Amino acid sequence: MRRIKIQEPNLSYFNFSKDLTIQYQLSVPELVEKSLLRGEGKLADSGALAIDTGEFTGRSPKDRFIVDDAITHQDVWWSDINIPFDPQKFDHLYLKVLAYLNQQKEIFIREAMACADEHYRLSIRVITEHAFQNLFAHHLFLRPDSELVNSENQWTIISAPGFKAQPKIDGTRQSNFSIINFSKKMILIGGTGYTGEIKKGIFSVLNFIMPKEHQVLPMHCSANVGKNGDTAIFFGLSGTGKTTLSADANRSLIGDDEHGWSDHSIFNFEGGCYAKCVDLTPEKEPEIFNAIKFGSLLENTNFFEDTRTVDFSNIQKTENTRVAYPIEYIKNAKLPSISTTPQHIFFLTADAFGVLPPISKLSKAQAMFYFINGYTAKVAGTEAGVNEPQATFSACFGKAFLPLHPQTYAELLGEKIEKYGVKVWLVNTGWTGGSYGNGSRIKLQYTRAMVNAALNGSLEQEQFQKHPIFDLLMPISCEGVDAEILDPIKTWDNTDAYRQKAHQLAQSFVNHIHQYEDYLSSEIKSLLSAHTVTI
Repeated sequence: MRRIKIQEPNLSYFNFSKDLTIQYQLSVPELVEKSLLRGEGKLADSGALAIDTGEFTGRSPKDRFIVDDAITHQDVWWSDINIPFDPQKFDHLYLKVLAYLNQQKEIFIREAMACADEHYRLSIRVITEHAFQNLFAHHLFLRPDSELVNSENQWTIISAPGFKAQPKIDGTRQSNFSIINFSKKMILIGGTGYTGEIKKGIFSVLNFIMPKEHQVLPMHCSANVGKNGDTAIFFGLSGTGKTTLSADANRSLIGDDEHGWSDHSIFNFEGGCYAKCVDLTPEKEPEIFNAIKFGSLLENTNFFEDTRTVDFSNIQKTENTRVAYPIEYIKNAKLPSISTTPQHIFFLTADAFGVLPPISKLSKAQAMFYFINGYTAKVAGTEAGVNEPQATFSACFGKAFLPLHPQTYAELLGEKIEKYGVKVWLVNTGWTGGSYGNGSRIKLQYTRAMVNAALNGSLEQEQFQKHPIFDLLMPISCEGVDAEILDPIKTWDNTDAYRQKAHQLAQSFVNHIHQYEDYLSSEIKSLLSAHTVTI
């Protein structure tokens, strides 16, 4: 790929020391070389750079703050995920971080962008203590191929993992922090080397400004497009199959994690992928496996003993092993990462209770209801022999990144579904014939067949029946799928046990969404009081 020469900007306002070497806009080979020379990582036999992020191998939600000022005070949904931070404390901490960086021999700066649709483009300056962090920024953000957008739209990310805050003085909870300042257009990160804080910081920024300023719906989802230009988006929490189902050899990948939905497009916020690696094999995830090559950044993985071959089943450091790479590393990626407004939305859930239909069609109100719930189920404590599933909820399938109240996003989703006549489907990739431990996982080939039938329109031609408890429309038949599994009650030996478990899950939906009741639209409230979603 052609390297773009960008003139080094005036950085005087940072007051960097003259003795500090600034490595500006280094290429991928240069950043890999720097990382190796600095002892930040090692090369795997695939050519990828393997590094450890240190103490933190994942995000630290309780240490994420938003500066409480004139821009944010009235609009931010202050909660356990949006914790207010004092503006003066931010200014003081910012100066301390700059002083720390001035003590280093070198730092790394690069210019990047977010939003593939140029109508909403954001320019980003990323300042990092380590070379591997700058490599991550190169991969996950869009790479400039022309003039950068006006500096008035520029955000700055400063990440210094080696800097430790003093909570009693600096106003943090502990020594690590990630703080968003909308007035200064800055994200300040310290005490953690986990690179996901960099990308999710910008995602949180976009979740604030896109609905407020542009009426664009920001989404924590994957997206692809068919040969006929039909766009589909996939929402789902970890383990639901979002990456697997959106990676389709017959469709082009728009992106795997963060997108915006405007009045004329679906567009990727990012320029790369940050894929999970646990138990990765070329058979299960060939696209991701083949993307792990020179330039890719592996995080917190382990080698087989006395080799440089990654053991993807080894989770000694963390289950959250990751690989970062540019989206171009995926063969069927769509470039630029933008497409038309969607024709289909899929909400994916791995229902370990085994009561939701494998696929069902949602009304607009139901779509808003399930969107705010953001449901999946996890099997808790299987290593201790506990087999009872545990319901898991994340509002809008990305609660941790929502500066505004979930109802804001749900209303925008409902408006766009109605405006564009989008078909919305709830897909259960979890269990059938019983809960986890008794039933079986729905076959991937069946799920793919149902998704494909929805995409090609044949599922719409089938007859549907209503689920007696959830009021969902279930198809009676679908090509390539055993008709018996389409109605989940028919797969259970004990129908009374099924109804009891289904009522239990329905009530958990109501219990979860009640916390937002004061803000909910009348459409969603009508579902709360309906007998189909209460015991």
